[in-house]
Amino acid sequence: MSGKILVVDDEKDILRALEFILTREGYSVTAATSGEEAIEFLKKEEYDLVLTDLRMPGMDGMTLLEKTLQMRPSTAVIIMTAYATVESAVQAMRMGASDYIVKPFINEDVKLRIKRLFDHRKLREENILLRQQLSQRLPGRPFLGNSNQIQQLLGLLEQVIPTKSNVLILGESGTGKGLIAELIHYNSPRKDKPFISINCSAIPETLLESELFGYKKGAFTGAVSDKKGLITMADGGTLFLDEIGDMPLSLQAKLLKVIETGEILPLGDTVKRVVDVRLIAATNTDLEKKVKEGKFREDLYYRLSVIEIRIPPLRERKEDIPVLVNNFIKTISEENKKPIKGIDNEAMTLLIQYPWPGNVRELKNVIERAVVLARGEYITVTELPEKIRTAGISQTTSGTLKDALSEYERSLIISAYEQHGHDKDATARALGIDLVTLYRKLKKYGIET
Repeated sequence: MSGKILVVDDEKDILRALEFILTREGYSVTAATSGEEAIEFLKKEEYDLVLTDLRMPGMDGMTLLEKTLQMRPSTAVIIMTAYATVESAVQAMRMGASDYIVKPFINEDVKLRIKRLFDHRKLREENILLRQQLSQRLPGRPFLGNSNQIQQLLGLLEQVIPTKSNVLILGESGTGKGLIAELIHYNSPRKDKPFISINCSAIPETLLESELFGYKKGAFTGAVSDKKGLITMADGGTLFLDEIGDMPLSLQAKLLKVIETGEILPLGDTVKRVVDVRLIAATNTDLEKKVKEGKFREDLYYRLSVIEIRIPPLRERKEDIPVLVNNFIKTISEENKKPIKGIDNEAMTLLIQYPWPGNVRELKNVIERAVVLARGEYITVTELPEKIRTAGISQTTSGTLKDALSEYERSLIISAYEQHGHDKDATARALGIDLVTLYRKLKKYGIET
């Protein structure tokens, strides 16, 4: 077991006992006989855990807890007390303590509580890392951000990717449904097999069947040779059916048969072929409504929607806009060999206020335009399309300045927090505020604390 622990207690016998117990468990242990001494250690070094007595001469455990969280917000704190009451325990937990231990303590209980804390911390860090890695694999990275919606989406994808289950992706145009489908395939056990994509609304009904199922030579006029269908080409891999809501009813029945039997019959052929295909479908329409209207088969709907993923529109996760904007500026300016460092506050405020009917795709296009037109090192309002500038004026006249400033401050903090890898010290320096102010604002805006 590894981890750095600062143990604080004015009783030297207890201090030595804890130091001995925890060192034998493999922890790196530092001992302090007072809260004041502990603060000096915290100024010089970062610890994973502070294990402190509640009642000590001078600085008590509650004060040390408060100062530790101000100086080192990522450090966990466990309070030890021989005067345990419900009130002191509740107060410590409300102030941010991870746990509390009652004296006289049992050695095994102390070891178990600390191990549980470190295991939970490790699991949380691994989950954060996995989600960051997951979002990094997406072309264009449209799913960066700290919003609850995006974190839930990435968490769901972690569970979905390793399975064989069919997936139905719902979302407005421009939200990245195709990118989600690619991410699922290229991170799944099928990643070395084909990923075949087809837009059901872009191909005429007469051609869509032959494209999906293939045909034998002579099956119809013009079929001069055998043609392998897309379903067969995707054997062992993934077939992505975009805009599945526009598939004709006649083809829906044939697709359902393939799902149920795992067999396909090309047009004009008499021999069925076994296929192993994972289906991912996507639509920007309300399929349940289409089912009720008789325009989409109910049995096919349930077969496709074993796992249903909804991608939130950009207007529902505006706190992610600064992160996306900065990422697009970086990648697009590098591609165009332009030394753009960022975007000014006024332009960013307008981007946050705009409703983004075209979602992330529209945002990326706007940033690409702005990068190309920018003459200085920073994108300004001048480089933004008129519709965004006009929408900003309309919002300013109809909304309150306080709300707009609050929304911008929150977005700015989230952007800096993301850019500095959730390092609160670096984030505070970048924003030009002290750590206590940053910690208070993270709590105020409901950002990860």
